[in-house]
Amino acid sequence: MKQTQLLDDIRQVHAESQARYGSPRIADELRERGIEASRNRVARLMHKAAIRSIMYKKYRVQTTDSSHDYPVAKNLLNREFTANRPGQKWVSDITYIPTHEGWLYLTTVLDLADRKVIGWALSDNLKAIDTSIAAWRMALKNRQIEGELLFHSDRGVQYACTEFREQLKRLPVVQSMSRKGNCWDNAVAESFFKTFKSELVNHTDFPTRSVARLATFEYIEGWYNRRRKHSSLNYQTPAQQESYFYTSSMAA
Repeated sequence: MKQTQLLDDIRQVHAESQARYGSPRIADELRERGIEASRNRVARLMHKAAIRSIMYKKYRVQTTDSSHDYPVAKNLLNREFTANRPGQKWVSDITYIPTHEGWLYLTTVLDLADRKVIGWALSDNLKAIDTSIAAWRMALKNRQIEGELLFHSDRGVQYACTEFREQLKRLPVVQSMSRKGNCWDNAVAESFFKTFKSELVNHTDFPTRSVARLATFEYIEGWYNRRRKHSSLNYQTPAQQESYFYTSSMAA
């Protein structure tokens, strides 16, 4: 393929991803479209044409309040970030979105089998009913638990409080929590937020919480779950991986 045509194709994929894709995902997307180009060649052309993935900046607001008297669960997940099937292991966390009206807090629940965000909630406060419980209830509506579910989070009060634990007691769920101050114990949830900030929040000036809510909905449901390729999924999207599990179970 001529270099000029390949560069045009690279620009198109880059634009369609809203500048979120770097050379590995662009090369994989080109391959799916029947355009053969190695990742190294794509990277060289991108570098020469100054085509870059948008970058993230490091800034953090504390959303985890672990200074409470509620019981703390053991770390049963133990950094085993894989699952044989959906509905087996879920991870959850809370982050912030800055707007001109103040903070907006995003709580997510991801399934480790396909890395899909199956539950999420947006709130202007950190109460359990509006964060962990709201996201948990959405996850239950969107995905069935298979056998005994392992639910992992940090030690934040939103997950340790009685109100949230009561939600888990109603179903075959075992709770797991990260060790104190160890973000790597919940690396998948942390990774989603890093991607979310890198690809959306750090490059957008939200005038109102309403605008941020809409952008978050479009990002999670329109982009991340359906279209974004994941290196941990062999560059499949969560929707593709979910479909694979579904068809495999139907064939079994």
